[in-house]
Amino acid sequence: MSIYGDIILDHYHYPRNFKKLNKSSKKVHVDNPLCGDSIDLAINVKDDHVQDIAFQGQGCAISLASASLLTEYVKGKKISEVKNIDTDSVLKLLNIELSPNRIKCALLPWEAFMKLMTN
Repeated sequence: MSIYGDIILDHYHYPRNFKKLNKSSKKVHVDNPLCGDSIDLAINVKDDHVQDIAFQGQGCAISLASASLLTEYVKGKKISEVKNIDTDSVLKLLNIELSPNRIKCALLPWEAFMKLMTN
């Protein structure tokens, strides 16, 4: 399997939760100026659950697939379950081996999510 495995390509071409939330509890913007990846992440929390989460942005297949997988993973879960997601958990969602340069791409959505959880 190449670096752009089937799951990555599926989430890149058909990203889940790639939309704008009309109502959001919080939103953040993060970017990686070195590669040009940019993610806007918005969340709607209700009764301590991630009722909805969405992202918009541009970037490589890894960063957009990571955002898609991460939003799909946290949607509907309790905040207490997802607020401490670590980098290893995000990389496991991708389920591919990444070079050091690509790890930064993969973790950009996680960086945005952590900012949502701490603000």
